[in-house]
Amino acid sequence: MGESARLRLYRALAWRDSGTLGRRATSSFLVVTIAIAVCSVIFGTLPNLPQIWQRVLAGGRHFSLIVFTLEYLARIWVAPEATPVGLDRPWRGRWRYMISFIGLVDLLTVLPRYAALATPINQDVLYVIQLLAILKLIRYSRALVLVATVFRNEARALMASLMVMGVLMILVSGVMYGIERHAQPKAFGSIPSAMWWSIITMTTVGYGDVIPITPIGRVFGGLVMVLGIIMFALPAGILATGFATEIRRRDFVVTWRTVAGVPLFARLDATQIAEISRLLRTQVVPAHQVVVRRGGPADAMFFIMSGEVEVDVSPEPVRLSKGQYFGEIALLRDTRRSATVVTLSECQLLILASSDFRSLMQRLPDLRAAVVREAELRMKGSHYASPSEDNI
Repeated sequence: MGESARLRLYRALAWRDSGTLGRRATSSFLVVTIAIAVCSVIFGTLPNLPQIWQRVLAGGRHFSLIVFTLEYLARIWVAPEATPVGLDRPWRGRWRYMISFIGLVDLLTVLPRYAALATPINQDVLYVIQLLAILKLIRYSRALVLVATVFRNEARALMASLMVMGVLMILVSGVMYGIERHAQPKAFGSIPSAMWWSIITMTTVGYGDVIPITPIGRVFGGLVMVLGIIMFALPAGILATGFATEIRRRDFVVTWRTVAGVPLFARLDATQIAEISRLLRTQVVPAHQVVVRRGGPADAMFFIMSGEVEVDVSPEPVRLSKGQYFGEIALLRDTRRSATVVTLSECQLLILASSDFRSLMQRLPDLRAAVVREAELRMKGSHYASPSEDNI
């Protein structure tokens, strides 16, 4: 009985893009609580705040503390359900959660508040720590997860570029110390003092509080500015490439799984499915839009990733949904469309161009045989068209 309750609670706390009403409600409630916690800290720093608003914000902080405490304890309890190892050794699953990044964030959102009850903690420090609650949104934001993944994937390249910039900063500081220390003993009297100038110059921030005044120092400062632009372009380029690579990888995985789930490709191996996935392009079509029109050219085959479409054929329209496809018969018969296909809801489609379709049919005879066989069954069984008519 206890394990069943633990599993139900784990499923309620385990956010996904889609799920049960209870799971979505739990996720929405926690996101709202995070917003309350962060806003109560931000607005609590306003000076001369009316007493009533101070009480409201304090109530928000107390409410979020109670919710986060219960959430943290609940996540510790259900942590064994996250991995098969945790089911055999519950303590290991719980420990893995507690030392994870998100587990430490969950702990830091509640522990300092309770520590403040036992020992005085500076209110400003406490406010800053409480802002860590915003990191809990990592669970519910695909964008934040993507950022964390890119930084993790590109950690070695980023560390290498940061090391190069660190080495250059030290060398630049040393050179500027030698050039300017006699002219400005206060600003450049030591290499650590000169490092402040090197940081704001290499980053091209240029506060203007410390500047070289000797001719040689100004020439060298100009060179450092140009060098800084070049050097700081390195991590920017690394991150841009990392984001593009990760997005392509995720899109490919989604496409691969969609293609693999289509019965037409069930007998293909992973390499062949990957080949087909690379040929497909994604298109999102709003509801009540025409995808193909009767009499139009047969220029592509369509796979439905999500949503539902209606095929206007006799004797009555046919509805197709996720995992199904249309448009292959007209390509096989090299004819124009004989029916109109309209989206009933917003649809995400994978499109295979006619040239790629024909190329696949030539390279994969087994696939062509399956497509022809399926097309014949559809024409006979689904009444898309009579044998004498063109088909979509």
